[in-house]
Amino acid sequence: MQNGEDVKKALNKAAAYGKDIDLNRFDEGTRDPKQIENIEDSNEFKEVMTRVGVTNNEDRSGTIVFIDNGMSHCSNKEQEGVEMLSTQAAFKKYDWVKDYMWKSMDPMKDKYTAKTYLEDSDGYFIRVKQNYHAKYPVQTCMLLNKNKSIQNLHNIIIMEEGSSLEIITGCSTTHHSDDALHVGVSEIYIHDNAKLQFSMIHSWGKETGVRPRTATIMGKNSSYTNNYILLNPVGSLQSYPVANLNGENATCAFNTICLAEKGSNVDTGGMAILNAKNTNAQLMSRSITKGGSMIARGKLIGNASGAKAHLECRSLILEDGGTTLAIPELEAHVADVEMTHEAAVGKIARDQIEYLMSRGLTEDDAIGMIVKGFLAGSIEGLPDSLKKEIDEAIAKANLGS
Repeated sequence: MQNGEDVKKALNKAAAYGKDIDLNRFDEGTRDPKQIENIEDSNEFKEVMTRVGVTNNEDRSGTIVFIDNGMSHCSNKEQEGVEMLSTQAAFKKYDWVKDYMWKSMDPMKDKYTAKTYLEDSDGYFIRVKQNYHAKYPVQTCMLLNKNKSIQNLHNIIIMEEGSSLEIITGCSTTHHSDDALHVGVSEIYIHDNAKLQFSMIHSWGKETGVRPRTATIMGKNSSYTNNYILLNPVGSLQSYPVANLNGENATCAFNTICLAEKGSNVDTGGMAILNAKNTNAQLMSRSITKGGSMIARGKLIGNASGAKAHLECRSLILEDGGTTLAIPELEAHVADVEMTHEAAVGKIARDQIEYLMSRGLTEDDAIGMIVKGFLAGSIEGLPDSLKKEIDEAIAKANLGS
């Protein structure tokens, strides 16, 4: 573990990217929230959770709900192969969990990680046992329920050798907690021959600050897909997850779909560090600005022979007044690597709209159809469950008007 005194010095360390947020503006969220027995019976939170795809669906292997800084619900249908606990409970149960705590993430990265570390923040712990393949996705929900508060979470996911799992995470705020801050530190460990598909759907408030910090360590022949969806207004979001491909033949994919409404400040992307032979990474970003500020980052670092990777940032401007910035970066340290990138910023071609209008669509419907295809149609490998959520989010965002 890091020296606490050293970490305290990082409490004033601004993040490398994104708007700086004064942590002193916020109170701590409760660690003892109301307990939810059944999501369907939770009249207070059901609508908010449904908005981000968290339901009492039978096609889920398990559910974890955090409200503010405490676990509110945990149910598990696959206890023989999937273990679900709070991070603090797992730390008390297993001595070996210390071997994973803060091993992929430097607590002194910035003020947000430092605060999470110093407060021994809780979060969810998901472990899939060796060679176990979960039949259905596990879903988690991170919910902010107190205005002017900070949600500090520390999540750990461990995919043991040969295992596989899909996780769907929905993050949101209740209507009375718009001006709040979410900080989520997630450490993900994918051992040899294991596979994880991790999809996040977000619906924050117009004043909410969002600072997730995610780092993934990957073993030999492992596979990791990270899908990040934001199609609602947000105050300020800054996210830059990192995957370390440390095992030979490991593959990872980052798919990012974001909308910046007027007043929203979005700075997001991903980084893949290819440290082993014959590793492969695909970073795909589709973003739209509708009057807000949108920055799409992506970085590939090739450190081993045979590494192949591609990075693609595409952005549409639907309305004047917003800004969009694409920042693709390639960095290689050996000769035998193959890395490429594409970046494009533009508007919807008028002839495409007119063609669809000639087929009987209204102008708004034509724009909506083009946007829908732009956001999700060109990204391969999205799970069917996520495509449905994207379609619903696009409809709610009313992008055709």
